[in-house]
Amino acid sequence: MIQKNPVMRRCISCGTTYDRNNLFKVTNDYKMGIMLNQGMGRSAYICKSKKCYTDSKLQKKLQKSLKSILNADFFDNFKREIANYK
Repeated sequence: MIQKNPVMRRCISCGTTYDRNNLFKVTNDYKMGIMLNQGMGRSAYICKSKKCYTDSKLQKKLQKSLKSILNADFFDNFKREIANYK
């Protein structure tokens, strides 16, 4: 029986490597735009620690890694999703 290794991704805020299931995925889908935890396309990952998702430089890091400009509506949705997670 072959044992699969977990898919590891790096948090853009703290730089720590985690299993993909323990991270929030922010995706820039070419058809649907910026989405959270779904879609295919250029993605960035943020760990679920409070230090990382409340980072003051998070918006700039996301814009750089997704290569697009994020609007304020996305961050309202992101904060709402974080509140629902807890």
